[in-house]
Amino acid sequence: MIAQLHGTLAAVTLDEVIVLVGGIGWRVLVAPSYAQQAHVGDEVCLHTSMVVREDSMTLYGFAEVDERVVFEKLQTVSGIGPRIALAALTVLSPDDLRRAVAHSDLATLQRIPGVGKKSAQRMALDIGDKLGVPAHLDAVSAPTQAASGSVEVEVKAALIQLGWSEAVVTQTLDALGGEGLGSADLLRAALLKLGGQRGRV
Repeated sequence: MIAQLHGTLAAVTLDEVIVLVGGIGWRVLVAPSYAQQAHVGDEVCLHTSMVVREDSMTLYGFAEVDERVVFEKLQTVSGIGPRIALAALTVLSPDDLRRAVAHSDLATLQRIPGVGKKSAQRMALDIGDKLGVPAHLDAVSAPTQAASGSVEVEVKAALIQLGWSEAVVTQTLDALGGEGLGSADLLRAALLKLGGQRGRV
């Protein structure tokens, strides 16, 4: 598989570039945000992913290795192909996707063209923590942040089962966000904050 191309841009369109390498022009599909910043004659290094179909072989290119990794992980979700995976990286950064998946933020995931509520739910369920933690987090804070997402999901489900509406639960947990609490402590804190709000929207 072709994992990287280093050459000169011979052509640039809205969503693809031609990279000239050793006299051969490689057609590479890219996110429109990348194409907008690219210019003919630029020397580039693209990290690529080759998608093979019965009737085609297509190269997708990215400025960063991290984008390629996320692109490939997204395609492990049923119903998510390379076009939607590329669209995801057009509207969201890899770290934004990590946060949205970790926190089951369906509203953010549905900003991706072609992704509805069911697809967003599958993304959150199927990918889980496979994307890792946001790249900007350091080694000390990363484990806490990774755990936080699963803790919030667990506590949210428990509170809804106890009778509070999803809207009230979400608002309460958002207010308590960033505390770094374990599931038991977060549940206790949420119950104290909720007080007599049971059932209120």
